[in-house]
Amino acid sequence: MRIMGLDVGDKTIGVAISDPLGWTAQGLEVIRRDTLEKDFNRLGQIIKEYSVEKILVGMPKNMNATIGPQGEKVLAFIEQLKENTHLPIKTWDERLSTVAAERMLIQADVSRSKRKKVIDKMAAAVILQGYLDAGAN
Repeated sequence: MRIMGLDVGDKTIGVAISDPLGWTAQGLEVIRRDTLEKDFNRLGQIIKEYSVEKILVGMPKNMNATIGPQGEKVLAFIEQLKENTHLPIKTWDERLSTVAAERMLIQADVSRSKRKKVIDKMAAAVILQGYLDAGAN
């Protein structure tokens, strides 16, 4: 079963996809946010192209595990996503996923300008891989 992982932000949505067996996550693309309609159209294309059966959305939590303003925005996005996809949607704690993605890119000696372009899809891959590794699937 393929799972699509999302790192939802105000300006971008990082997208990752699992392999068909659900073992590994790969960063796929960064969607530049425009309108919800365009965002959901692109996500729908990816769902169809990769035969996605489940969506995992990174839930931004504060370090004390509470949900702050960004978490509220993501919850609202999830509600709209449910109406547009009719797929099961799970959330996964995304605390420090961007930090982990940044460290991996630095270790790989990726330039700062290139890191900025791919960080969101890498964060989505970190979120999805954490979920897969935990056996939460």
